[in-house]
Amino acid sequence: MGVPGATARIDRPRRAVAMMVFVVFLDLVGFGIVVPILPYYVRSFGVGDVFIGLLAATYSLTQFLAAPALGRASDRWGRRPVVTLSLAGSAVAWTVFGLGDAVGEVAGPAAGVAVLFGSRALAGAMGGNIAAAQAYVADVTPPERRAGALGLVGASFSLGFIFGPAIGGALASETAVRLASSLPIPATRFSLPAFGAAAMSLAALAVTLVALEEPSRRRSTGERSSLVADFATALRDTDLRGFVVAFFLVSVAFAGVQVMFIPFVADTAAYRFDASAAALLLTYVGVLGAVNQGLLVGRLAKRFGSARLAVVGAALLAVALAALPFAPALGGFLPPVGGPAWVTRELVALLAVLAVLSAGNGLLNPSLATLVSSNASAETQGTAFGVTQGAGSLGRTVGPPVAAALYAVADWSPFVLGSVVVLPVIGLLIEAVRRR
Repeated sequence: MGVPGATARIDRPRRAVAMMVFVVFLDLVGFGIVVPILPYYVRSFGVGDVFIGLLAATYSLTQFLAAPALGRASDRWGRRPVVTLSLAGSAVAWTVFGLGDAVGEVAGPAAGVAVLFGSRALAGAMGGNIAAAQAYVADVTPPERRAGALGLVGASFSLGFIFGPAIGGALASETAVRLASSLPIPATRFSLPAFGAAAMSLAALAVTLVALEEPSRRRSTGERSSLVADFATALRDTDLRGFVVAFFLVSVAFAGVQVMFIPFVADTAAYRFDASAAALLLTYVGVLGAVNQGLLVGRLAKRFGSARLAVVGAALLAVALAALPFAPALGGFLPPVGGPAWVTRELVALLAVLAVLSAGNGLLNPSLATLVSSNASAETQGTAFGVTQGAGSLGRTVGPPVAAALYAVADWSPFVLGSVVVLPVIGLLIEAVRRR
């Protein structure tokens, strides 16, 4: 696909990376704000929980369709215009999402649910801007520092999911609704978090317009291609094909586990966690992810290389997924644990497994992104990231409903299947190490 590793010209590359990471962080905080209220929002319309899964699939499906197009557009027209457009679209999507219950009161529950689906479809399409953000970071970062810079983008994801749900919970509280009741907006426990997410997108848009500089680089001048054509081109390219498949498989495994993790810790006799306790677990995983991707990946990649790091990350992820449903049994092999009564051996075992899972995911994702960048030419970075992000979105569309169906049969099965799905990724990455 051309000469990889070329860096675009920009006056202050470190500042440019910091600004883009901050923009992604603000955008992901907005996404995380809505996470705590989403299931309850759907249920408020009197529909079944299946609509929760369908709503999540709608977001991922439109992200799958849009990510390659946005990545390709960023190659041709620039990273900054695409990020600007997508953030403005996200602000509109979250605002409309917050109006769903008001529409439902006037036009009926079916209309309200339709508003939710329409807004989530738009939000998913605009969520494809991550491809442009990754391409921007790759543009302004030399190859030897690219893994660390892309790791910071991954860390911003983790930080967004640490702060976002906490803000969303606060905005959904009775106190927040009471304080906002005098404002000229629909103030409910569902609308306020959605409007908060819109505000975060607008804040990210302001930072982009004021502080984000477009790098000077060679632009793609090729003819417009289709989603199918982009994927076909990537799958024919021996340097990119394995990474596209890897993004898909990892997303299938990880998205399925994310969806069923909360039901697992709520249903398992050794835990019986409520929503607050489960949220603390997610915060724990998010903090570990931020540390792994923000501090460790860059240093380790310089010493061992991104390909080897990706292999280790995939192996750790496979082990952790297989061990997760058996954490209560593994806790039985640990010595007695002192401290408060709630600190049990089963909990310690679960925290250890989650630490391995976070380490595996933290090493794998930025390393995969770095490998994609190093195998794409300077003018096709956005297209390459768009295709791989599209493959990831497709995996996040497939994984949750499959995992939910398996969980109904046997609670351990989605986790073990996730581990099995990751095994071919290890083989693909070992082949990448061999070629390099």
